[in-house]
Amino acid sequence: MRRLFVGGITGEVSVTSRLATLAAWATLLFTGPAFAEGPRNWQLGLPEAASPTAEKIVDFHDLLLVIITAITIFVLVLLLYVSWRFREKRNPTPTTTTHNTTIEILWTVIPIMILIGIAIPSFRLLYFADKTQEADMTLKVIGHQWYWSYEYPDHGNFTFDANMIPEDEIQPGQKRLMDTDNPVVLPVGKKVRLLMTATDVLHAWAITPLGVRLDTVPGRINETWVQIDRPGTYYGFCSELCGAGHAYMPIMVKAVPPAEFDAWVEKAKEEFARVDEPAPVKAVKALPAAATVKVAQDEAGN
Repeated sequence: MRRLFVGGITGEVSVTSRLATLAAWATLLFTGPAFAEGPRNWQLGLPEAASPTAEKIVDFHDLLLVIITAITIFVLVLLLYVSWRFREKRNPTPTTTTHNTTIEILWTVIPIMILIGIAIPSFRLLYFADKTQEADMTLKVIGHQWYWSYEYPDHGNFTFDANMIPEDEIQPGQKRLMDTDNPVVLPVGKKVRLLMTATDVLHAWAITPLGVRLDTVPGRINETWVQIDRPGTYYGFCSELCGAGHAYMPIMVKAVPPAEFDAWVEKAKEEFARVDEPAPVKAVKALPAAATVKVAQDEAGN
């Protein structure tokens, strides 16, 4: 047993407790915790992937990490060897060699092969995340200074705005600078086509756990897609510098089972019904045959 002072509290700590603490820190450092619902204290690594695209991004990141680590170690070992082998005491008379054809070919060809090896999975990922041909629904995202608007064209074409909840209105359980008054609701396991645009300046709709990050450009519609694998609340932010309120337009997405999504849609149709829809065209009754003939005669007379 050993006495330990932590945060103003003194207590007895056994060897077993210290080993358990070290094991917990080792797990945190080498595996990284899973965070599908926003950042937490002491978070390391990428957030836990919650979509097929995010999983491929994590795999690509891990591949690049291995490659860059191997390159860094190789360059470090080479520098240490050169510093030791060609130091002044060991090599008082420097060589006059200025070119070596073999080495020059190697340090040109090997980096090219490494870049080609990186480019192949990179392009596969880009094409995979670009768009889906078999979407189950469409969500339209519109960026404003400084809030988001959303439209559901496949479910009654209702629309709503999503603004950050002010700090003085935050309720218990809500996240500061992250929760919005009207979160986006999407069904789990469905392929959602995302159409994005903006009304004023460049914005970017980005949710890291879902593997989505795309600019919203005024006068243009960009497309990507997402499939959320499990229920939960996912947070993102505008990742394009869009003005003074850039830091205050968060993204909040609630992923729910399909049945719960359908129930929400029925309520949203009434709550967020569009007011700019054109009035339905009324059917015009056919004129009697005599009236039709009279109209034709009048037009002929004129």
